[in-house]
Amino acid sequence: MSRINGFIGRRHLFNLAGMGSLGIVASMAGCSVSGNAKNAIASQAALADAVVTKRKPVSPDEALKLLLQGNQRFVQQKRKYPDQSLERIRLVAQAQYPFAAILGCADSRVPAEIVFDRGLGDLFVVRIAGNVASESAIGSLEYATNVLGSQVIVVLGHKRCGAVATALQDQPISGRMGLIVENIKPAVEKIKSTTDNLQVDAVVANIKYQAQRLQDNSTILAKLIRQNKLKIVSALYDLDTGAVSIIKT
Repeated sequence: MSRINGFIGRRHLFNLAGMGSLGIVASMAGCSVSGNAKNAIASQAALADAVVTKRKPVSPDEALKLLLQGNQRFVQQKRKYPDQSLERIRLVAQAQYPFAAILGCADSRVPAEIVFDRGLGDLFVVRIAGNVASESAIGSLEYATNVLGSQVIVVLGHKRCGAVATALQDQPISGRMGLIVENIKPAVEKIKSTTDNLQVDAVVANIKYQAQRLQDNSTILAKLIRQNKLKIVSALYDLDTGAVSIIKT
């Protein structure tokens, strides 16, 4: 079984995709797999191995460096548009090994693959208003790290976040939007009386709060951090410049 960074590799992904079921069904039916089917499976396996061969394992620090280098290219308008060829499409159709995961805001102005100048299969992106570490977001990130082998999770918030601004207002919110706001309020309540720049500091406080929630509410992520297989990083996106800055915790 192929592995990337010590995580589950090709065979697990084939099983998830239903590839492994073909042989099982044939066995249960008491028949052999046809030559064409065998060739198809072999071809799929070869392509998946090609992904592994081209994928160089990286450490959490190296993964973060790749992201920041891509963002610098984006800001300087020197994008390389990596991993967006037809060959890449065919390779990652068989297996994925994203080197980084992003928990970002659903804001239409902050598409992770673009602002980090990355391509297909590079990033596992979870987007939700206010970059909230909801239960489903945590589960998705557990899959990205524990199964696919992502080495870093970047919690990416942005300036002038509407969800955070709403959380600062003491007003009832209708519909399911209220659930998102309620998950932001604990972060902003702590700083309301301690800052002169509430709008910016509230966004930063929320990013750090959600990053902490990831490891506090997931034994899987916490274990990977202890094993030095994962780093969770807080970052702020500037809507006016396109720059991503790391927030010190």
